[in-house]
Amino acid sequence: MTTVMLLRHGETAWNLEGRLQGWAPVTLNDRGREQATSTGAYFDKEDTVTPDRVVSSDLTRTKETTELVRSAIDVPVRFETAWRERDLGVYQGLSLSTVADRFPEFGLGTTAANASDRTPEGGESFVHLQNRVITSWKELLELSEPDEYVLVVTHGGPIQIVLGHIRNVPLEQALIDEAPINCSFAEINVPDGTDTDPSIVRTNVVPWTDD
Repeated sequence: MTTVMLLRHGETAWNLEGRLQGWAPVTLNDRGREQATSTGAYFDKEDTVTPDRVVSSDLTRTKETTELVRSAIDVPVRFETAWRERDLGVYQGLSLSTVADRFPEFGLGTTAANASDRTPEGGESFVHLQNRVITSWKELLELSEPDEYVLVVTHGGPIQIVLGHIRNVPLEQALIDEAPINCSFAEINVPDGTDTDPSIVRTNVVPWTDD
């Protein structure tokens, strides 16, 4: 059975400020670096299975998270654009409150149910994000070995989309379901190594709180 862990990046200053990050080159803050370092130490414990390899989004905050995790576990990593967060185009860098007040048609939170197919100028829709993430998810499983343990370092949006796909709920529902917190992971078991019958073991696990 293949096991996949979907890990959200560590905390950033923009997370605390409530700003839309998209593809912006935002670095982790001090707390985010501590979270990522502690997560690496968690995966290196004797009673924890160490990932065989890491696949990571190539954005700044995920790359930094990945390198801090890998400082404790020496495993190969591949950076892929497909695991990036949604490209927010002209809305990148704006606060959540600004977007909600000035651009309600953009679709955030519960309003995403009515805006999943809308594309911000210079960006991509949630439907486009879903297509690229699920395509990459299926490719990840196809390339995985039996009994392999794969860590995917990514963002909140892609994690919600994969979990919604496994639960077989509409995209709109997946976007308003439980959002992963920074440096938490979701564990998924894939019995036959394909997308036929994966199961969610646990979500929003925060290993850095164990220390």
